Amino acid sequence: MQNTRLNRLTDDLISRFTGWLQNPWRRISLVILGLLFGNFLATALATSAGQEAELDVLAAALLVLLTEVISWFVYRRSDRSVKGRARSLFSEILNATKIGLSYGLFLEAFKLGS
Repeated sequence: MQNTRLNRLTDDLISRFTGWLQNPWRRISLVILGLLFGNFLATALATSAGQEAELDVLAAALLVLLTEVISWFVYRRSDRSVKGRARSLFSEILNATKIGLSYGLFLEAFKLGS
């Protein structure tokens, strides 16, 4: 690939952005945002799927499949990687979103049960 100004600009922006993400507080804040987004997503999905009560089983199956695929993606990499090596930021945010989704669905179940 040729070293054009556009390529240099995008490489510089990507390197600055990855340098910006190396700060631990920024990583933690992005993971917390993923957790909160998962909680919001659970509330939104539970209310919209339960509106007509026709697609409850299909929505539950899709959410279980989604959480299992995310778990497979996040935890399959740790088997092959070197011990003590940190996970990527994307996998941490994805795992936090999955945890928030599961937690939000449990909260919705408790709200409906009471």
